[in-house]
Order: sequence, then structure tokens, then C-alpha cells
Amino acid sequence: MTAIIEKPDMLDQPWVLSPRVALRPEPFGALAYHFGNRRLSFLKRRDLVDVVEALGESGSIREAFESQHIETAKWPAYLSALDGLAKADMICPRTTD
Repeated sequence: MTAIIEKPDMLDQPWVLSPRVALRPEPFGALAYHFGNRRLSFLKRRDLVDVVEALGESGSIREAFESQHIETAKWPAYLSALDGLAKADMICPRTTD
């Protein structure tokens, strides 16, 4: 059975960690702090942190998942987490300026 991807438009777009966000490694994953809106987010899995860090070097979220060897069946959960980070302005679409 193929996993249902709820945000397919995000999957093939280039994203990046917001330049106003700092990641602090923690045993559980990382803390993400946005210096603009002062929001704090918990990334509760080290492999999610790895995906977020890989976004800047990847052409899309799909490429970041593949580069970090995230199982296809787990993509919907990771995409949901990334959608939450996007709504909190922790990650943003990458522009080609």
C-alpha cells in the first residue's frame, strides 16, 4: 500500500531553514529558536533534524528525505512535521536569488 502524502506540493519544492532560526542539538533531537518571532520548536527526532539540515543542500524535500534515507512509508509523518515548521516560519521556501 502506498502512503498518502497530504502536502504533495511541498514535497517537490526547495525549502531551507529560515536564516532567523538557530538549531541547538539536544539528546532527543534539537531545539529550533526563531529570533524574529521568538518561537521555540522541539524537533523530537534526530533524523528530522538531519532532514531539516539537509534541506539547504537538496533540490526538494523529496531529495532531502532520500539523502537521509527516510523510509517512504514515513514521509507523510515527516512532511506533516515540516509543514508545522513552515507554519511556524522555522523553514521557508528557498528562492533562487
